[in-house]
Amino acid sequence: MHAALKIALQIIVGLLALFLLAIFYIDLTSGDTEPIKDADGNIRPGSIAELEKVELGGMEQWILMRGKEKDNPALIWLHGGPGSTQMPLAHHLDNELEKEFVVVHWDQRGAGKSNPRGFDENTMRFEQFKADALELIEYVQDRLDKEKVYLLGHSWGTCPGIELAADHPEHLHAYIGVSQVVDDRRGVQVAYDWLIETARERNDRDRLDFLEELGEPPYDHAEYRQLASLVREYGGNFDLEMWRIALIALRAPEYRVIDYFRLLGGMNRGGAPLHDEEEMLHFDYLKAVPALEVPAFFLVGAKDYNTPAELIEEYYETIEAPRKDLIIFEDSAHTPFLKETELFNQTLIEIKEKTY
Repeated sequence: MHAALKIALQIIVGLLALFLLAIFYIDLTSGDTEPIKDADGNIRPGSIAELEKVELGGMEQWILMRGKEKDNPALIWLHGGPGSTQMPLAHHLDNELEKEFVVVHWDQRGAGKSNPRGFDENTMRFEQFKADALELIEYVQDRLDKEKVYLLGHSWGTCPGIELAADHPEHLHAYIGVSQVVDDRRGVQVAYDWLIETARERNDRDRLDFLEELGEPPYDHAEYRQLASLVREYGGNFDLEMWRIALIALRAPEYRVIDYFRLLGGMNRGGAPLHDEEEMLHFDYLKAVPALEVPAFFLVGAKDYNTPAELIEEYYETIEAPRKDLIIFEDSAHTPFLKETELFNQTLIEIKEKTY
């Protein structure tokens, strides 16, 4: 009996190994996006629902375009991370937005569907991400016959986003910064101080010991990820538990099994290739981008300590723009589109009504 059980286990392990090998080494179908239908279940005339591979910066990368009317303005979403793609959440979050925009999601190089086997992570350079994003904007303008687009950056995506808004205002109706990076070194210090204060209030000796051992910033990438993990644990980052976000992502029709392995690989890599070993890149947009020539909207979670709300409020007060608004989501931290989805989407629609 023991021998039979041992053989059965070996067979199961072997089959599992073969399955995993198939996942890693066989290109499964690339997924597809569901057509947009009317109340009778027919494909809606004039709609667009396309998942496609386009060449950006000399590399094939994946984009998703969805909207109930092709004639509506395009909203391009630059996701956070690097590595934290928005595309697998689109089916859950974007239904109202698709009524008012053609929503464009892009898996950036090294992330999600754009993290293929053999990807050269040495191409993950800030100026390359900016160049890729500019090519994407121009592609969408040409593909959809748009003179201008709306550009939305979230977290890391606000870095190339706000620089493109400053460098190429001719392409944009408006810039929308969600959880805007302002001065990352000051931001990490704000987060560290908040964690120390919170751990003391909770009498959390283990976390205090961890923070004291970590020391104050600046950090290298590995140290920063340790701090960010504690920010998440204390409720200053994601507004949903990671397992809930994963369940949403696992239902994305645009993703297949191989894509989730690519997604996990990109998330695990994060932004490490962008940084020197000694210290992370430094963005200070109070100095680098003191003014924009397009309307600017900053959407911030009041409880955000990943990109601290207090710095975004400071930036909003100082930046010059033809029009600017600061919208605070009182119940949210770093991801108001997850925590207060209805209000977030309505805010974007109101921005369109003010600027289009």
